[in-house]
Amino acid sequence: MSTGSTIEQAVWIRARPETVWRHFIDPVRLARWWGEAEVDPRPGGALVVRMREGPRPIMRGQFVELVPYERIVFTFGWEATPGAPAIPPGASRVEITLIPENDGVKLTLRHSGLPFPLERETGKGWGHALRRLAEKAPSEPAA
Repeated sequence: MSTGSTIEQAVWIRARPETVWRHFIDPVRLARWWGEAEVDPRPGGALVVRMREGPRPIMRGQFVELVPYERIVFTFGWEATPGAPAIPPGASRVEITLIPENDGVKLTLRHSGLPFPLERETGKGWGHALRRLAEKAPSEPAA
């Protein structure tokens, strides 16, 4: 894993931790807020997300750690595509923590190992994605 910059963002979502968790490990739910996905939710399993916008890059990573309803860690990078950020697959790491708070969950995202010139662009991308997640997850009925 390369050294580099780290961004951290938090969002409060009016949903249960179990619901938000499913939005990271279920390809149908993940597609509602991030992009078309292939997901193998186990350590070493693949996480592939095809973006809908811009140059339609493909994020490719692997799950590192999964603690149900509390924590998800995966590697992160982009397939070489014109217009895609220069972060090769596996070159950075994303840590998601879910903490119950009031009648929802506080999601904290920490993305480390970013090339310094891509910190702002990556932060804006995550901000957009997390807003979409906060919109989509509460609309799901409780299981």
